[in-house]
Amino acid sequence: MSNVSDLNMGAIAGQIDSEPRGPRPRRRFSRANIFIYGTLLLVSVYYLLPLYVMIVTSLKGMPEIRMGNVFGPPMEITFEPWVKAWAEACTGINCDGLSRGFWNSVQILVPSVLLSIVIASVNGYALSNWKFRGSELFFTILIIGAFIPYQTMLYPIVIMLREIGLMGDLGGLVLVHTVFGMPILTLLFRNYFASIPEELFKAARVDGAGFWGIYFQIMLPMALPILVVAVILQVTGIWNDFLFGVIYTKPETYPMTVQLNNIVNSVQGVKEYNVNMAATLLTGLVPLAIYFVSGKLFVRGIAAGAVKG
Repeated sequence: MSNVSDLNMGAIAGQIDSEPRGPRPRRRFSRANIFIYGTLLLVSVYYLLPLYVMIVTSLKGMPEIRMGNVFGPPMEITFEPWVKAWAEACTGINCDGLSRGFWNSVQILVPSVLLSIVIASVNGYALSNWKFRGSELFFTILIIGAFIPYQTMLYPIVIMLREIGLMGDLGGLVLVHTVFGMPILTLLFRNYFASIPEELFKAARVDGAGFWGIYFQIMLPMALPILVVAVILQVTGIWNDFLFGVIYTKPETYPMTVQLNNIVNSVQGVKEYNVNMAATLLTGLVPLAIYFVSGKLFVRGIAAGAVKG
């Protein structure tokens, strides 16, 4: 018995001796990781530095700005430039700030986003699940429309809007944004619906569901990620639009971006950089808010349907 116990004790001692002693070595960053994180840091600083300058400038008074310390924080914070940019700055013949343009942009944005997404989602659903004669040709023509330069269509659209009585009206600009958003949104929805298992569609058909029943009860509830992508794309494109806004509207119906241009490029009086910066930040708040609220869903929706369709 003593020999057996001695053997067991020797085996245990050998296992203990074979185990590494002392603290585990710390994980070291490789050169590749240092390069990646360093590059990301530089890119972040490159993009965030102008935003920082805009924010601190918008919170300074003009005497402090004239001192020339662009990167320094404000010695005395003031929100007067923000108030003036919103309600008092001159945007041409009117001196009511960006407030008028904001509500004009809202009246353009909401119906344009809703109409373009509803129509494009139905188009994409039909092109992916309900094939008809000439559907591929129709889809090809629609996609070609996404690559036609806007500048070539400006004058024909002016004539069209004039003939139907919508030139200079917000309704005309809603129609323009809805039409121009159709090709890319239809492509997104078609690819997304094509990535959904076809068995779901066939099972619904067997159960007697029709075109609209399958769309509302099966396809639309599963399309939340791509709906978020469509909303972000349309909100960003429509809210930031300047070209269509300055051509197809008039001073009373100018969107926010056109009024911002009038404020920043005004040649009368003193150049108020704090007001200009505040007006620029106010104009960009809506797209930024949409991105921050729905960023994860945007990434999911962009990746969905990427390998099929």
